[in-house]
Amino acid sequence: MPQEKLEKIRHSLAHLLAAAVLKLYPDTKITLGPAIEKGFYYDLDFSSHISEKDLPRIEKEMKKILPSWKEFSHKEVTEKEVREFFKDNPYKLELIDEIVSKGEKITFYTCGEFTDLCRGGHVENPSKEISPDAFKLDRIAGAYWRGDEKNKMLTRIYGLAFDTKNELDEYLKQKEEAEKRDHRKLGKELDLFTFSDLVGSGLPLFTPKGTILRERLDAFSQDLRISRGFQKVWIPHITKKDLYVKSGHWAKFGEELFLVKSQETKDELVIKPMNCPHHQQIYASKPRSYRDLPIRYIETTTVYRDEKAGELLGLSRVRSITQDDSHIFCTPEQIKEEYQTLVKIVKECYDKLGMKFRARLSLHDPNQKEKYLGEEKLWEKAEAILLEVVKENKLDYYLAAGEAAFYGPKIDFMITDAIGREWQLATPQLDFVQPDRFGLKYTDKDGAEKTPVMIHFALLGSLERFLSVYIEHTAGAFPFWLSPVQVKILPISENHIEYAKQINQKLKEGGIRSELDQSNETLGKKIRNVRMEKVPYWLVIGDQEKSSGMVKIESRDRGDLGSLELETLIKNLKREQSE
Repeated sequence: MPQEKLEKIRHSLAHLLAAAVLKLYPDTKITLGPAIEKGFYYDLDFSSHISEKDLPRIEKEMKKILPSWKEFSHKEVTEKEVREFFKDNPYKLELIDEIVSKGEKITFYTCGEFTDLCRGGHVENPSKEISPDAFKLDRIAGAYWRGDEKNKMLTRIYGLAFDTKNELDEYLKQKEEAEKRDHRKLGKELDLFTFSDLVGSGLPLFTPKGTILRERLDAFSQDLRISRGFQKVWIPHITKKDLYVKSGHWAKFGEELFLVKSQETKDELVIKPMNCPHHQQIYASKPRSYRDLPIRYIETTTVYRDEKAGELLGLSRVRSITQDDSHIFCTPEQIKEEYQTLVKIVKECYDKLGMKFRARLSLHDPNQKEKYLGEEKLWEKAEAILLEVVKENKLDYYLAAGEAAFYGPKIDFMITDAIGREWQLATPQLDFVQPDRFGLKYTDKDGAEKTPVMIHFALLGSLERFLSVYIEHTAGAFPFWLSPVQVKILPISENHIEYAKQINQKLKEGGIRSELDQSNETLGKKIRNVRMEKVPYWLVIGDQEKSSGMVKIESRDRGDLGSLELETLIKNLKREQSE
């Protein structure tokens, strides 16, 4: 089914949901109900409390009404008519005020006995075009009216809708698996990170195990780039507001910034929400020649954005965002070669992590040129270069007009996880605008001053968001080189603890992250615990191991591996780690 038709089905189902709610709860005030990815929702102001236990009843009513919905009809109405129709609904009256202020037409759409204020986009005959087995009410959430925390909290009912029952069933299986893999649940079970009300929402705290995971991933990301000529830099976490005014970020993202007031100088300072303006100041600190280019900076550093509380979600949406950030300053002629290198880095990174990807070539929309800065010819040339890069690297790619940033096109690497969900992670982003805003220059071969092109590049993106994806991708069973605990030592009884301590010490000296279980539990309980902790290997230490000097090793992924001399085991584990 074409995506456009599916969106019409989903939008029609949002109307059907509202109609069913009004049948069952006549005092409810309806507000807005759009189609969304995977389904639809409607925000509703109920006069009485409802919960997810009520969803089957509402869904049953939707399916009861559906056969009578033969046609969507629409008509233009006057402001007086629509205000009279919705006189008891303050939400619709607010929407009417907006429509009138913009001078737009006001249209009613009616199907069966239900009428709503709407711009359209429905199927012609819902009873024939919507399968009652291919949609399902999913969950309830709170949602502020118009997304503003100052407004009333409404009840949002989410629904799922697909072309067929099989597609719905497949998605429900994926959703069930996703719930088992939820990084918030696994993060707690594996002791990786926590949140504190005293610290604040969206500000995760990483435990020793979680910190190992972060640092190993960061070292991996940095090594891949340093080996290709990137150099580390460091910048402070606060800056004068003027930096972001000049870069253009203040006008565009001013409401998302955290402000700091200097008691001494009275300067308005900002906690940095991004790093690119700072890195440009390092570039601008001395004259540059074409012979110096490309210049490549990297820095893993935390930025801060005042995300809305209702949008925060585990590690996937936070207020402290640690980016493995990079910025390349190059000549226009060097763009292609730099992109070729970045594609190789992305391939190597995600191949090692066992994650498949495709490339989204995010272009500007030529029909909305006013949204973008820079000359049209420059955009066309840059987009042609990026298209050459994805073709020459034989990437699985697709074009996405209108997805470019206002300052340049980009390649978004869309990563597929173990259960088939797609996430945008790595992104090399061209920027024609900021170098010009900051007056960055280099002297060309002919002695003329020219403006460099800047490429923003994040390999993992943000460590927090990447971890939310990667924890769920692996279900917490990390590869050996990344596992916070690589080997767990399980002494059978108290008599074996001293020998187990010696083994633990030798493993640590060999560079292996090992941990000794000294709990007063049975061996069976210790093995159950180590399986739940998803540790790659564990060693069972008893009388036989103590007398023979051998160790019995078991693998999370391969089962019983028999007994080995400790030195041989350490050698094998170090080889696995280096690979």
